[in-house]
Amino acid sequence: MYRERASLVPGARVWSSSATDRSSGLVLPDGCIDLLWRAEGGVGELLVAGPDTRAQTVERDPSTTWTGLRFAPGHAPSFLGVPGDALRDERVPLADLWGPVRARDLAERVARAVHAGAALEEIAAQAPPRDPATVATVRLLADGRSVAEVADALGLGVRTLHRRSLAAFGYPPQVLGRVLRLQRAVAGLRSGLSAARVSQEAGFADQAHLAREVRAFTGTSPRSFQPRAANRSTEPPSGSRTTA
Repeated sequence: MYRERASLVPGARVWSSSATDRSSGLVLPDGCIDLLWRAEGGVGELLVAGPDTRAQTVERDPSTTWTGLRFAPGHAPSFLGVPGDALRDERVPLADLWGPVRARDLAERVARAVHAGAALEEIAAQAPPRDPATVATVRLLADGRSVAEVADALGLGVRTLHRRSLAAFGYPPQVLGRVLRLQRAVAGLRSGLSAARVSQEAGFADQAHLAREVRAFTGTSPRSFQPRAANRSTEPPSGSRTTA
């Protein structure tokens, strides 16, 4: 079972995931970094899921529950004290970033909490405010603006935008734009829209372009995400960032 809600941390989402039987699915790139709580047999661990450049296959086990705080794109690195590109395609224990003593103390706090998600929010409560330039970068790229247009709108050089994007998002700006477009496309496909309409509305050149991008990021085809597809294993709850 998957649940998700808006977080008290600006722009973030709190989610939880548990399974009644063993299953697997894909978690798609979304430009986000998650603070994760993995609980199994009364023992828990805090981890960090970095920004993905490709879909991750996850195995759901009834003995394990996951709770996550998914930061808005570009927000987590300033909180974690680690540039986004250092976490790209990684799942690392929080102890590797903040040290074993601090991570253990925080894990004990989450373990004692009635609601793990609320405890994660308390940990992240001291996160610095979101950088307005980072927020604007996401908005402009999501609107389909080119990297040059985004740099111009922010009063930056393209190289400076590239460097700041790596630190904030873990990606160059052109990759973040593709990831955001992929998310729009998959949402449209899962809602039942045709591939032709999705390719037009999500900003792809044509259906072939849509198919290439979906294949590049997920290893599967647009058809796999449509409600009528026989294979539903590619449709996990959007944004759950568990590990195998």
